[in-house]
Amino acid sequence: MIEKQFQRLSDEVGSCNRCGLHEHRSRAVFGTGNPYAELMVIGEGPGEEEDKQGLPFVGKSGQLLDKILGAAGFSREENVFIANIVKCRPPENRDPTPDERTTCLPFLLLQIELIQPSIIILLGGTALKGLIDPDGKITQVRGKWMKWHQFHVMPTYHPSALLRNPDLKKDVWADMKLVMQKYRELVDPEHQSPHI
Repeated sequence: MIEKQFQRLSDEVGSCNRCGLHEHRSRAVFGTGNPYAELMVIGEGPGEEEDKQGLPFVGKSGQLLDKILGAAGFSREENVFIANIVKCRPPENRDPTPDERTTCLPFLLLQIELIQPSIIILLGGTALKGLIDPDGKITQVRGKWMKWHQFHVMPTYHPSALLRNPDLKKDVWADMKLVMQKYRELVDPEHQSPHI
């Protein structure tokens, strides 16, 4: 049943023209992964590669995200669903505006409602501002559990920040260890990671 609802929502996203971002897109990026996932990862918006392929996190940031998830024992196919705050690429990869975030947010809220993940990971400041706190600063809240509705939310740095500043990798790994602990507590006590 969720597959049909997902397909309807994906079709709606694909034909959306609610804001100006649709004028520049090649493809809207609905999301990817397991619709029954207990772990949901939310980024900011599609980049150039994502716009071409219609999938989130397929460029360099996506390759790094897959490595981080894999190191923690997670995969897109099995136990993760990945989406973004906005579904269309902002021109020149700029940050989506508050209006663009607000216009697109109902799609993400419906995705969350359908998936009902136990844990949400927010990647970067735009995801934090778009979903939870318009004035939030990722540097102040990363690594700290937040409760949003019934969901356990872990904000951490976006993989693109790690590509610019590799020193942040240790912080993200510390955050992912907390995610693994919570996943074992809430979902699967037997969850295994190659590294822990």
